[in-house]
Amino acid sequence: MERCLQLARKGEGYTLPNPMVGAVIVHHNRIIGEGYHRQYGKAHAEVNAIMAVKEKALLTDSTLYVSLEPCSHQGKTPPCTGLIIARNIPRVVVAVKDPNPIVSGRGIGILKEQGVEVAVGTLETGARELNRIFFVNQQYKRPFVILKWAQSKDHFMDYVRTSLQEKTPAVISNRLTQTLVHKIRTQAQGILVGTRTAMLDNPRLTARKWYGQHPVRIVIDRENKIPATSALFDGTTATIVFTATVRTDLPNKGIKQIMMDFCGDTNRQILQSLYQEGIYSLIVEGGAHLLSSFIRKNIWDEAYVEISDKKLYNGTKAPEIEGEEVSAKRYLNSVQFHLKCQITRNFL
Repeated sequence: MERCLQLARKGEGYTLPNPMVGAVIVHHNRIIGEGYHRQYGKAHAEVNAIMAVKEKALLTDSTLYVSLEPCSHQGKTPPCTGLIIARNIPRVVVAVKDPNPIVSGRGIGILKEQGVEVAVGTLETGARELNRIFFVNQQYKRPFVILKWAQSKDHFMDYVRTSLQEKTPAVISNRLTQTLVHKIRTQAQGILVGTRTAMLDNPRLTARKWYGQHPVRIVIDRENKIPATSALFDGTTATIVFTATVRTDLPNKGIKQIMMDFCGDTNRQILQSLYQEGIYSLIVEGGAHLLSSFIRKNIWDEAYVEISDKKLYNGTKAPEIEGEEVSAKRYLNSVQFHLKCQITRNFL
């Protein structure tokens, strides 16, 4: 099963909105076939593993290990349960059930009805962790939310500023951690900031310091205060603006404006809209008020908090957050890089 998880990771970035899945076929303690879900819409892991077996006759006395419950419905590809049954594979070991409430346990049930011996739960925690984005998507119908900020040793995010011209932002990150942040950006589909951050910092929100795709840039601009000359509107990558009134002075290229009711729960409205737009993972990068609102409403899943040795003594307070710290401290050029993780309440 550990090999299944290793294989599954090869599909990272290519399978969304599907999960990453790996499969291994074992005959008398010898691996005779393995595969993984390579790309959305293409063959699933079980199919690739079965097709990799040279002597198909061995399948009738083999065990199929798979990191997620085999699908039982017709989607972009035929159901994997049908192929398993057709190939007379007698034993299947599943790491974790499909999180989709509509289909969870159905594939396992179909296999058992056809006389297949099924075991569930081997390395379940690792399998759920691997596909934590998929689990949150399926269970809560919203993007997986990653909070990210940098703070000084005395818990400030920045100096107190009222304009970009007044004072440059406080330098907390260094070159190495900035590169790590850009790597994280390539692993998410969207990145969100509030109006104040967009106006004070004029950020580009791209992943230019790491190889990979740029996330969709997302900004909240209720009153259309952000200048049309902002870097967010330069057309270099897709941008979504949440606003109360549509403006006409923005370039047409790559910019989508979404009307929103700011009298309601803006956080959940944003997540619902982004999920409908096909954005299944989201980084929230600031400012402090926006980050705190996600924390207060408990609609976040991971938080990357970079803590510098530098002190600012006063300024904009960093958000207060509690969660399970899931990685050890790493010292990178005198900066401590912490990863705190809270999986949504009913996730684990």
